[in-house]
Amino acid sequence: MEFSIVIHEAEEGGYWAEAPSLEGCYAQGETIEETLDDMRGAIECRLEFLIEEGLEIPKDSGLRVATVTVTAPAAA
Repeated sequence: MEFSIVIHEAEEGGYWAEAPSLEGCYAQGETIEETLDDMRGAIECRLEFLIEEGLEIPKDSGLRVATVTVTAPAAA
């Protein structure tokens, strides 16, 4: 099972991540690798909770993140 996640740089250092399709599912870590590991655990816990409560597991949001390059307009 795969879920899209978004990783953010934390203001105080390190990173935090969220799974947009799993409400309330967050994790944090000092490195991206640590954040990913913690996020796997957070997702597993959230799925266990949903199953225990008899709730439906939502489908992944299909979120995709990309980078585009643009040319900044010249100053007037």
